[in-house]
Amino acid sequence: MTQTPDFNAILSNTPTINVGARSENAPLTQSYDKGPDVPLIEATIGDFFDAIVSKYPERDALVSRHQNIRWTYQQLQQQVNQLASAMIEMGLEIGDRIGIWSHNNAEWLLMQLATAKAGVILVNINPAYRTFELQYALNKLGCTALVLMRHFKSSDYASLIRELCPEIYHKDYTQLDLIEIPTIERIIWIDEPDSDEDFSFMQKFSAWMAEGDVNDPRVAERQAQLKNTDAISVQFTSGTTGAPKGATLSHRNILNNGYFIGEGMRLTEEDRLCIPLPLYHCFGMVGGNLAILTHGGCAVYPNDGFDPLTVLQTVEAERCTALLGVPTMFIAELDHPEFDNFDLSSLQTGVMGGTTCPIEVMRRVIDKMHMSGVTIAYGMTETSPASCQTSTQTPLEKRVSTVGMVLPALEVKIVDTETGDIVPIGETGELLTRGYAVMKGYWGSRFKTRASIQDGWMHTGDLATMDEDGYITVVGRSKDMVIRGGENIYPVEVENYLYRHPKIRDVQIVGIPDQHYGEVLVAWIITKEPNSLSEDEVRQFCCEHIAHYKVPTHFRFVDEYPMTVTGKIQKYKIAEHMIKELALE
Repeated sequence: MTQTPDFNAILSNTPTINVGARSENAPLTQSYDKGPDVPLIEATIGDFFDAIVSKYPERDALVSRHQNIRWTYQQLQQQVNQLASAMIEMGLEIGDRIGIWSHNNAEWLLMQLATAKAGVILVNINPAYRTFELQYALNKLGCTALVLMRHFKSSDYASLIRELCPEIYHKDYTQLDLIEIPTIERIIWIDEPDSDEDFSFMQKFSAWMAEGDVNDPRVAERQAQLKNTDAISVQFTSGTTGAPKGATLSHRNILNNGYFIGEGMRLTEEDRLCIPLPLYHCFGMVGGNLAILTHGGCAVYPNDGFDPLTVLQTVEAERCTALLGVPTMFIAELDHPEFDNFDLSSLQTGVMGGTTCPIEVMRRVIDKMHMSGVTIAYGMTETSPASCQTSTQTPLEKRVSTVGMVLPALEVKIVDTETGDIVPIGETGELLTRGYAVMKGYWGSRFKTRASIQDGWMHTGDLATMDEDGYITVVGRSKDMVIRGGENIYPVEVENYLYRHPKIRDVQIVGIPDQHYGEVLVAWIITKEPNSLSEDEVRQFCCEHIAHYKVPTHFRFVDEYPMTVTGKIQKYKIAEHMIKELALE
């Protein structure tokens, strides 16, 4: 008989910490700092969630406004256990992979928690992905099943599946044998209660859930077999070699990181966290879902995708106390024509991440949105994601000019990019992170893992400085990466795709400043034949097969690129030319 975990012991070992406090008060002279040395949560996500449920069974756990769903912790637990039972009934084993290709909804959270209980690795697939990227992700991980939303805006996910696998028209969901995604045994679509749509090649999520038993003893038996160091999530991050890399994260990685991000916001069981961020991003599923659920508060989803009006409506209606977003989201909310009609006085704190925040935007968030305790978080998917964060008490000038201090139980250092030596305070170097938050590695890519993690230190590729108080400022990137509205894009990934076009001989992608997105992509193209290709043709070629945020905003057809005397393309000169041509700041 499976023994029930000691929930009191699990919660009593949860650390109470002061994010933003240094472990030592002496001024730093070298760019190295260590967060407070505190005990980590050593439970699995499933066991910790059950412990929280035992403490707060009747408190609100989830509100999904667009679905009209409102669950207490006990109700959420029942749904999660039933889904975990359905996974076991389906034959999924510990370590199997299942993809989720969906925007925000209650089913997404059920998948996150049920996979953690069943020991199945959840593979986050960006809903913006098209067939080319979807196929790569599923095959790279060898996914056994795929859960997808039916449609979103102009995207028809069922049609994309049929485009990738035309033979699926003649398949039943119980007997899939697909040429392009051969490991997929079942495809499940997130249906709606009043939907009468029928796809013989896909199973309804509600029907899949019905195969489970909320009291199935196998769920507890499976949980008891799991270790907190087991891989539980794989999230794709763009790669410098062209193909996305699957950052593999454990229970220990993301459970602790979510908890510490929540501590940075000073969350309690009384808080209601509005999460307009996409859950397929580490920021949303960890800094959102796990940050609030580890504190017994309520996760609130305003919509399936970001919409500033529904965020404002939700904050007012649900009396949310905290709000997440990237700067472009906050700007869209502040600039909405109906902004002044909403009562946002319940807001107190939140996290702004994804890129640096302009000081005027931060001031408006504090003054107009009442978020005096808003924090800035910095990190990357490979570090679960946050490694630095400001606190609710950090002075405003530090909140807008830095990404805060190193989080508890982590180390950071800034090193010379040539020698690897730690640089003195105030000097620029590459930012490295070490500790519990560093991923297990890139899935199936030991070479890429070894290139990124050396002696436990994750090389972020970001250039930064540290001051004598331990505050870190990110000043640039040593890797050739563009951040468009919070989405990380490596130009080489887009270049490698465009090389597939039969009329393109060469292509170079660079990032340039943009007032709305922070940065956008520019494509300089050399065609095989003069005047043989139009901008619309290239844009359509991109839109059909790669995510919308990777599609360049500007295209130029050229005869040659600026080069060094040794024949190396000078991308910075392309960027300079475009900035001048477009009269950008």
